[in-house]
Amino acid sequence: MIDKQIPDVTLKTRVRDESVGGDNPFRWQDLNVREAFAGKRVVVFSLPGAFTPTCSNEQCPAFERMYQDFRDLGVDEVYCISVNDAFVMYQWGKHLGLEQVKLLPDGSGHFTRRMGMLIDKDHLGFGYRSWRYAMIVDDNRVTAWFEEPGINDEGADEDPYGESSPERVLAALKGVS
Repeated sequence: MIDKQIPDVTLKTRVRDESVGGDNPFRWQDLNVREAFAGKRVVVFSLPGAFTPTCSNEQCPAFERMYQDFRDLGVDEVYCISVNDAFVMYQWGKHLGLEQVKLLPDGSGHFTRRMGMLIDKDHLGFGYRSWRYAMIVDDNRVTAWFEEPGINDEGADEDPYGESSPERVLAALKGVS
């Protein structure tokens, strides 16, 4: 999947806007992924879902801890994308105390499906979710790909984590295999 262009997808996000007022000062804002990533080097990692064990206890916190390491290697931003809505992603970010990794809601799974990573986790009551992966994206082109083994829709309750770890992505950025 190296040197593949990311899909042209618009995500439905919520942004803080004090002019809205009230207890919920947020407004809807469309985020076109290609526009957001244009001219930048970004790291994107995807995971099965907000508030799930491996995602909450290991993967997302590790990318947050290593954020400055990515920046030091020329990465403009680190994004986490998940097949969850903007409200869930916002609350999850607050729960994790994220300050640097940006969470992107792929509530309808359009980005994930077009990346070929949408899987069926209905056997767990999750519905469609993302398989765990990470990528380095340079000006909208995937230049490095990290996918967990065993992608499946067959009801297996496997949740591997290692290939898409921040350590692997950092090693690739450093030119270390």
